Amino acid sequence: MTSKRYNSYSAFLKEKYGHRLQKVVIDAGFTCPNRDGKAGYGGCTYCNNAAFHPNYSTPDKSISEQIDEGIEFHKVRYRNSGGYLAYFQSFSNTYAPLEKLKAIYETALSHPLIEGLAIGTRPDCVDEEKLDYLQELSHRKIVIVEYGIESCYDKTLLRINRGHDFETARRAVEQTHKRGIWQCAHFILGLPGESREEMLQMSDIINELECNSLKFHQLQIIKNTPMEREFRERREDFVTFTLEEYLDFFIDLLERLRPEFCIERFAGEVPPRFVEEKPWGLVRNTELLRMLDKRLEERDSWQGKYCKFCRFS
Repeated sequence: MTSKRYNSYSAFLKEKYGHRLQKVVIDAGFTCPNRDGKAGYGGCTYCNNAAFHPNYSTPDKSISEQIDEGIEFHKVRYRNSGGYLAYFQSFSNTYAPLEKLKAIYETALSHPLIEGLAIGTRPDCVDEEKLDYLQELSHRKIVIVEYGIESCYDKTLLRINRGHDFETARRAVEQTHKRGIWQCAHFILGLPGESREEMLQMSDIINELECNSLKFHQLQIIKNTPMEREFRERREDFVTFTLEEYLDFFIDLLERLRPEFCIERFAGEVPPRFVEEKPWGLVRNTELLRMLDKRLEERDSWQGKYCKFCRFS
């Protein structure tokens, strides 16, 4: 645990590697099995990938070009970056034959300023062969696998057209953990049909997962997605939060989570042009983190305070 009241992922990385590691987003032109027909069509109902990655990251550019432009971008925005990870973020970045994945990953790792990979993917897009390769790669470079799990409830995964069930996620996490690969699990808070109590109860399920880090985003309604139409037509099915409500809700969740989980994110932001409503205004991530620290202090709370899996509870 860091000096914060939660286990900060950025602080952990700095302590482990001696400097800040900044992710440089790469779009390598992947797709998803719920887009090409293998698991379904249309993609997840909330998804517009253009809303989640920077302008420098486009598949018409080579991987090297994206890395160079991304590093220049971060040098301006984050002056204290000491190293960089190639972050394959858009769509499902293990959804290709192994030989193609090897060529893509090795190209990124050949850049002199890239210290490792962060690979965003789906739990149904890994297998034993791919995980064996990532295990071998992790012995010489930093390798982080980020699984989009989104919800622990099959009813929700079906409703958002996810294309896999939670058992698939649990199995992928177990297989990745067996190989000693660092992994992050990503969840969205506020998906349709989930009550506040159900979202909090996910903590018991998450605590059983052998993940290293967790990433949470509040649901954001992106323009021109099926979820935007659903939100307009069935708003009563959605739990929405003001910023103050979300801070308290997330702390309620954080209190129930195992303290050894590193927390990568607790909220997200998309460019204003992708949303009709911006209920929190234009609050940047650094300000959100400051507000979380302040609210934790006010509540005299911390990660794992009420965790059933924690020996201190």
